[in-house]
This record gives sequence, structure tokens and C-alpha cells, in this order.
Amino acid sequence: MLSPRPGQTKLRSWASSCLTGLVLASSEASVYSFHGQSVREERPGIIEGQGVMASNGSASSHITLNNGRQMPVVGLGTWQAAPGVVGAAVDAAVRGGYRHIDCAYAYFNEKEVGDALQKLFKEGVVKREDLWITSKLWNDHHGPEEPFKCLETTLTNLQLEYLDLYLIHWPVPLNKGYTWPLQPHMFDTTRSIKEDTKETWQAMEKIAESGKARSIGVSNFSAKKLEDMMEYAKVVPAVNQAYSPLGTWGTSGVKINLLDHPLLTKIGEKYGRTPAQVSLRWGVQMGNSVLPKSTKAERVKENLQVSDFSLSDEDMSELEKLEQTRFLQGTFWVNDSGSFYKKAEDLWDGEGI
Repeated sequence: MLSPRPGQTKLRSWASSCLTGLVLASSEASVYSFHGQSVREERPGIIEGQGVMASNGSASSHITLNNGRQMPVVGLGTWQAAPGVVGAAVDAAVRGGYRHIDCAYAYFNEKEVGDALQKLFKEGVVKREDLWITSKLWNDHHGPEEPFKCLETTLTNLQLEYLDLYLIHWPVPLNKGYTWPLQPHMFDTTRSIKEDTKETWQAMEKIAESGKARSIGVSNFSAKKLEDMMEYAKVVPAVNQAYSPLGTWGTSGVKINLLDHPLLTKIGEKYGRTPAQVSLRWGVQMGNSVLPKSTKAERVKENLQVSDFSLSDEDMSELEKLEQTRFLQGTFWVNDSGSFYKKAEDLWDGEGI
């Protein structure tokens, strides 16, 4: 049974918490924030608290979502993983202990991911029920009917009967058939963002009822948009996925590569860890799930090793003092003539820009 909607006094706090994890962001990863209930990490000495999601590589560390389902904390991201590479990365990750794979219709590689999963199942490496598979509804499939069609395409490509988690990728409706490159006439402005989100979320709720997605949530939503959803949502989103935990060098005016920052190097030396592991551990201890993406075997292994150490309160405090910015501003959805969003502040409702 799904948990009830949070009360209005708690809603803003909850909705705002869904946007944490935007500080330490990366082109190779995503972060999950969510309305979780509890955390169970089976190793001693690791932090426990509401909203932490991490996996030590063998599904021994999970977050319990608001519908009671347990999700592995660390997952493998598959965005920008090239054809011919992503399948091998998924295969190596699962054999190495990953139990959470993050996909999306618009990544255009779900067929190869599906082939890799089927190979793992047939060889007895894992069973379907051992894995947590996430995918995302693309922007040109919003509305009351299209989400079902998008989901069926994803399930066909992944060669699965159900998803563990299905997310609305962006609160940006596009006309049918549009992905990239962006063009002014691609935006669907036949209804307001509120109306579009309501219709789409109600379809997502029906998908959850069907069992083809065990949990549902959103991605790249502002706290304000989450608050608006609570006016009609029967199912509270289980997660809000945000971008990302390893920094995005060269975008949004970022002046320094996060993983080259002297503070992360210093803290990493203290624990015998890499800057990436420090960044990921910070995300976990801040109450987020992390989805680092890499196609290099050594980095895939390294990214999983964040559940066997904890950062001190002092180190956490120092990391939180780093300059904060939104690494993915979504300016590609901004268009004076075609889009609802005339500036980035409109997309994020003025939050963190």
C-alpha cells in the first residue's frame, strides 16, 4: 500500500529535499532524491537515516521507498554510453556486483542494454528479480495515452515484463516524434505545463496499477512543480532524479572540474579514496542515491565502493561549503518563440538558478 500524501506543513520540506544532490553534479551520472521511509545498510559503522540510497555491490544496502519497495543505493547510469559499449558496461557492472541499472527511452541504447540483461539471465549470473531497472518516459509521450506506448517500447527493447521504477524524464511536453536536435516548433503548447503534468501523472498512476512499473516518480522537477502535483496525485512520486554526483566540467560556467578540486583530493587522501568516491559518498550521506556512469571497468568497480567508509561531520561540513550551482540548467528547453520556458528560471521556478 502506498503511503499517504505528506501534509502541507511537511510538503515544502519534502519537495525541497527532492532537489538535493544538485551541487556535486556530473555528465556521467545522476542522483536520486526521494520521499523515503528508512535505510538499511548491513555493514556496521555506516550511517543510517531517512533518504539514503546506496549499494555495496551485492544488494546489501537499500533504501525503502514510500511504497515499501527496496531500491539498491548505487546504480549504473547508461546515458551517453555508446552503442557497442553500453552492453559490455552493463554486463561487467552486474558481474561486478551492481544490482541497479538506470535507463531511458531517449538514451537510444535500451535494446543493447536488454540484450546484455538477457545474456546475464540465461547464464544464471542473476535473476530478473535480483535487479532494479529504471527507465524514463520521453517528452513526446506525455498526455493520457502516450505514456503506455512509450513504456511498451521500453519494455520491448529491454526485453522485460516490468520496470522497477518509471520516471517522467522532464516537465517539458514535445510534439510527437521529437527528440534532438531541438527546434522551436517541437514544443507542445496545446495545454499548460500544469495540465500536461496532471494528465501524464495520472497515466503513470495507471501504469503503476497495471504492475508494469512497480514504482513511479519524476526527474528534473522543481519543488514548486512537485507541490503542484500534490493537488491531484493519488500516488506520491517515489523519487525525483536530478543531475548529478560527479560534476560537469565545461558546462554552465563551471570554473573547475569537481574531481580536480583540492578539497576532494585532500579528503580522498585522508580515507585512501579517489575524489570520485568522496563525491559519491558525500551524495549518499546527504541522503541521495547515486548513479555514476562509466564504461571503464576499473571506474565501474571504483564507483561501487562507497558503502564501506563514512565521511566525518567535519569533512561533510567542508564539502557543503563548496560553491554551489545547478550543473544542468536545461537551457536547451528555453525558447522565446516555441517553449513555455522563456528563460531557465521558468523551468526551475526560480529555484537554484
